[in-house]
Amino acid sequence: MKKTALIMAGGCGERFWPRSRRSLPKQFLSLTNNGKTMIQLTIERILSLVDAEDIFIVTNQQYKQLVSRQLPAIPEQNILCEPCSKNTAPCIGLGAMYIAQKYGDALMFVLPSDHLIKYNSMFINTMNEACNIAESRSCLVTIGITPDYPETGYGYIKFNPMAYYGQAFKVDCFVEKPDLVTAKQYIDSEEYLWNSGMFTWTTSSILNSFKQYLPDLYQGLVKIRDSIGTSFEADIIQEVYQSFPSLSIDYGIMEKSDNIYTLPGTFGWDDVGSWLAVERIKQADDLGNVITGNIMTLDSSNCIMEGSDKLIAAVGLNNLIIVDTKDATLVCDKNSTNKIKKLLELLKKENLNEYI
Repeated sequence: MKKTALIMAGGCGERFWPRSRRSLPKQFLSLTNNGKTMIQLTIERILSLVDAEDIFIVTNQQYKQLVSRQLPAIPEQNILCEPCSKNTAPCIGLGAMYIAQKYGDALMFVLPSDHLIKYNSMFINTMNEACNIAESRSCLVTIGITPDYPETGYGYIKFNPMAYYGQAFKVDCFVEKPDLVTAKQYIDSEEYLWNSGMFTWTTSSILNSFKQYLPDLYQGLVKIRDSIGTSFEADIIQEVYQSFPSLSIDYGIMEKSDNIYTLPGTFGWDDVGSWLAVERIKQADDLGNVITGNIMTLDSSNCIMEGSDKLIAAVGLNNLIIVDTKDATLVCDKNSTNKIKKLLELLKKENLNEYI
């Protein structure tokens, strides 16, 4: 069966402000030392699974040129543009319809554009196994990450250890982000995985799921499918997308379906969800500082500091994040990174949109 991939690249990466902006969100930034952007690394990672001409990108219209510039091997017609952001269910449905229209029934990887993977060969092995399960069982396969600490910032997947097929387990349920006590209980039970937001299925399986669980949304997708290749395709997408609810694939389908398997992943996954992830990506110095740019420190420890040419002098600091850009500087306690999105809401309220 033909293998395809859908890369979700429409997010705005607010938690990486001030480097991530509306005009250049996180997936188009380089956060590693190799100079490659997040979306470039995502594509590079799957090229041993899927040919470049079979990779589809769903992004916002304003990022189309960015995608084309950073991913010149992806055909222009494979860059699907949402007129507005409506969360992951419409995004995935749109991609599935285009893939089904072009190839009929095909295997479909669904991947965010802003994750990092440490062990690529292990990732490829996991995704190949996911293909085998999705095709042979006609089921939905989600990649769960074997947790190594009680993370409270991720959703979890509860699986049935007694119901398995190959290396995958039948999913009992999806659970929301837990508090610390509950997260520890999840770890101790050994029956929970982190929900990575990565999936594998056939186009027929996922579109049948849309038809069953989200029939109104499905009818809108059918209307879009029937317009593909016509002169009014863009107008139909614009019209139909406005009617879609903002809905995640987890809430819309995954939490309702009884035909889901999860495949545990142990390939060094990181969703790079906030500035704290930089400590896991880059090498810290002897005092625990992770430094990028022209920065001098004195009696400072456990800080994340990013700048460019301008000298930043840090004296007597501890446990802070400092990110300096051309027009904005963030100074944030590490324990308050979850408030950066609230800061952006305040900027919007004060009509300081030029900094967003």
